[in-house]
Amino acid sequence: MAASCCCQAAATDKTVPEKPEQTIIHSETHNRFKGASDYFTGDAEIEMLFQPTAELPASGAYVTFQRGARTAWHTHPAGQTLLVVSGKGLTQEWGKPVVVIEAGDVVRCPAGIEHWHGAAPGSTMTHLAITGDVNGTNVEWLEKVSDRQYAGH
Repeated sequence: MAASCCCQAAATDKTVPEKPEQTIIHSETHNRFKGASDYFTGDAEIEMLFQPTAELPASGAYVTFQRGARTAWHTHPAGQTLLVVSGKGLTQEWGKPVVVIEAGDVVRCPAGIEHWHGAAPGSTMTHLAITGDVNGTNVEWLEKVSDRQYAGH
């Protein structure tokens, strides 16, 4: 009888590890703001979708560029992937030609590559930016893209 008593005690001592749960970030809670004039030329709106976590060290945001709007030159310490959702845009890697991007295109930019992106002159453009994070940093801003660079010269 003592043996069954010990077994029952041992069974109640077991702890069940806590399982992680899904996180839902409802769209009405997204932080929306205008792209800072220090880092953007023209009008761009950023809609932050999610912040980095320990499980996924990356953030996600929709960025909508009005005609001719663009980022400054910049790099990312852990790279960036852009999914063009609508419109027509431009992107350029330092020292290479300007490239047209359109809805459905995916741009993968490795860590440390100097680049910029934005809307084409006659179109708006929205992309989903998924940007890696290293120690709380996801971008290093550089100089602004000149009108001459934007025009592909």
